[in-house]
Amino acid sequence: MGEPAATVEAVFREEHGRLLAALVHRFGDLDLAEEVASEALEAALVHWPADGVPDRPGAWLLTTARRKALDRVRRDRVYATRLAELAIDTGRRASQDTPTSGDLPDDRLELFFTCAHPALAADDRIALILRCLGGLTTNEVARAFLVTPATIAQRIVRAKRKIRGARIPFRVPGSDELPERLPVVLAALYSIFTEGYVASSGEHLQRAPLADEAIRLTRILHRLMPAQREVTGLLALMLLVHARRDARTDPSGAVMLLDMQDRRLWDREMIEEGSALVVVALTGGPPGPYGVQAAIAALHDEADEAGATDWPQIVALYDVLAALDPSPVVALNRAVAVAMRDGPETGLALLDDLAGEPGLREYGPYAVARAELSCRLGRKAEAAVWYRRSLDLAGTDPERRHLRKRLAELENPQRW
Repeated sequence: MGEPAATVEAVFREEHGRLLAALVHRFGDLDLAEEVASEALEAALVHWPADGVPDRPGAWLLTTARRKALDRVRRDRVYATRLAELAIDTGRRASQDTPTSGDLPDDRLELFFTCAHPALAADDRIALILRCLGGLTTNEVARAFLVTPATIAQRIVRAKRKIRGARIPFRVPGSDELPERLPVVLAALYSIFTEGYVASSGEHLQRAPLADEAIRLTRILHRLMPAQREVTGLLALMLLVHARRDARTDPSGAVMLLDMQDRRLWDREMIEEGSALVVVALTGGPPGPYGVQAAIAALHDEADEAGATDWPQIVALYDVLAALDPSPVVALNRAVAVAMRDGPETGLALLDDLAGEPGLREYGPYAVARAELSCRLGRKAEAAVWYRRSLDLAGTDPERRHLRKRLAELENPQRW
């Protein structure tokens, strides 16, 4: 029972966002969609261990959930009335602005824009998208925001309450509404990609299907809005980062940091596409944050070896990014780049300045950066403290194995 149940959970985790999007598109009610999706999962836990996993598990879950939703609507007057009200509201709006059927040719992306409704607070919108449609758990969403899971849960409840109270219809936004909602959708897509590229928990360092799905949705958005340079920048960033996916672990599954990677394994076709998109993203006006991040990623990818990386140019780009998006994570990444340009002592001084940032206290990469720079300065005791701290914060098994190895090398150098 354990193995089939694990299969059900894995399938549901990857299909959850698409499943909810299809259900909300059909029934126009997020609460109903979530309830019948959970019921479909329960049904799978009963039937799949006995009957075997179906050839198309996602389609099985969707068909089961749709049947349960129809049964619920038929027997529950409250749901039937609510759906009727939503249909009336949607019909009124549709008569005022009717986008063509090709505007958003994907149920999931359509719901991203729907949940990005301006009546909701910006952080609430992103949290709702990531949790309900993005396939991320509450803990994973909290990691993306650098806040507690309780805070994210409150944001999601608040967003749903607002949707119900204001009777916000789940409908395709008009083409004139898309630019206003675009920043929230881009932020959600980037968070989904980040969770796919650097998983926050589990047995694997990456969740490649999640990263692939984020790229797929961003490609659709790029085709839909080719003149939006930040859409181009985000797609470029994803491609340039994801191009390194096969080199991020060795055949045994051990973590390979950027300076250790076999660059022959990088996807050159993906790098070429991303690099061409960077030029477009940075042409025609002031740069946006995604375009600048893509330019940084391109500089890493262009270096034939780690020692050839253009760190002065990367630091200059981080200076631009810090002015556009002054966040603690950007400051952390800039400090590491400065350390690579000017030496570990200078970088560590910058990290000292960030020590009071609440969002970095539980952020593993900050502890890792302090450990690495302390190690380079020969401060072994200090480095060991930060390696242990980073080990406490690590979410995936490969990260923990890597950090244990680094700690062992530090404490018992003769063994290596």
